Amino acid sequence: MLSYDAVIFDLDGTLLDTLDDLKSAVNYALDQMGFPSRTRKEVKAFVGNGVAKLMERAVPSGTSSQDTARALSLFKSYYALHSKDKTAPYPGIPETLKALRDKGCKLAVVSNKFDAAVKALAQDYFPGLINLAAGENEAQGVPKKPDPAMVLQTLETIGVSPKQAVYVGDSDVDLQTAKNAGLPCISVTWGFRDRDFLLRHGAVTLIQTPEELLELCLEP
Repeated sequence: MLSYDAVIFDLDGTLLDTLDDLKSAVNYALDQMGFPSRTRKEVKAFVGNGVAKLMERAVPSGTSSQDTARALSLFKSYYALHSKDKTAPYPGIPETLKALRDKGCKLAVVSNKFDAAVKALAQDYFPGLINLAAGENEAQGVPKKPDPAMVLQTLETIGVSPKQAVYVGDSDVDLQTAKNAGLPCISVTWGFRDRDFLLRHGAVTLIQTPEELLELCLEP
């Protein structure tokens, strides 16, 4: 039996370790602009609020809006070609997703990464496992997380009530998104934010391995 009919996942830092490819794309854009590069630790701290905010944080303080927009465009062009160079699922994730699907659980991805990349990565790394993948698409009037719109639209599309769903993520943005959508949140400690950070931002349920998610989502 299932504790939840659907599990909504964040992508970066939750299902996929995308950090090295994000860092490469950031530093490609910065180099093309003549700006100093950023460390892996810095990029890790910058992610979570979408790629526009990522590049806004990565460019030097005082950079004009025009140059920030150009850096973002360079990032997107590079990342579109190199999003899978080093990216990989976290250990145990594919097996956990398959186990949930085999029990009849619906699975979805909701991310602040731009929509085309989210759909491509979900399809490439988790073929046949994800019912719906949605990314940032504010141009179409859908605000990004922590606004609950993407989560609630996703649940409506897959036909599951928020009362029957749980949200899984690795950041404070995910905690706030779940709260805004009225969903319980399971916070993972293997992603881009550590346990202490998550606890400071209100995490209640934390897991250290994907296998622990099965224990929470499947009734004994």
